[in-house]
Amino acid sequence: MKRFIVGLLVLSSMLFAGNMQQKHMKMFQSVPMKKATILQTGKSKMYCVKCGMTLPMFYKTNHVATVDGKVEQFCSLHCLVEESLTHKLKDIKVVDVKSLKFIDAKSATYVVGSSVKGTMTMKSKYAFANKEDAKKFAKKFGGKVMSFDRAYAIASKAFAKEKKMISKKQAMMAKKGMMMYNKMCKKTDLKFNSTADAKAYLKSSGICGNIKGKKLQAIGIYLGKRQ
Repeated sequence: MKRFIVGLLVLSSMLFAGNMQQKHMKMFQSVPMKKATILQTGKSKMYCVKCGMTLPMFYKTNHVATVDGKVEQFCSLHCLVEESLTHKLKDIKVVDVKSLKFIDAKSATYVVGSSVKGTMTMKSKYAFANKEDAKKFAKKFGGKVMSFDRAYAIASKAFAKEKKMISKKQAMMAKKGMMMYNKMCKKTDLKFNSTADAKAYLKSSGICGNIKGKKLQAIGIYLGKRQ
């Protein structure tokens, strides 16, 4: 009986540990801060210029482009497409999933629609410097191997629908952000041009304490949209 109880306790501990490990597993896109190359500059350089998401968390789908002579970094091809609607993009780069280095996007090989979760899209898009690496990825996770131009066209076609879906989610997060801001933060009358700028201020000022993750994103969205 004693052995049976001990066995149950061991099994329970293993299951608990396994669940906790699964719960804290990182997203495929994520890399540690020290492994992420941030090419843009400024106080808000760690965040996507369009949606404000933390770049290392979605690093494997990061894109970079020169806009009006300034380097801008995006969490995804979706956000790159959004910027292209109002600005001309030059020298577009993307992260090579294998090496984690930025490469010329137009010479990269993309895998679109794999089973690996994407960033800001229902159809994932990952890029590789080597076409054989892309084929191996597609063989393992599915998806179609294609050029940047084709991947960009797919992202552009889906943009309006995906933007509508994302905007609804952001509106919900902004409401939660407002409640958290009013409950846990010192107040500021500052106006922000973007979620990225708001998040950079929250981190540097500490008006909400040492917040991070979803709380930081939600309050950042709220302050970025606040009139």
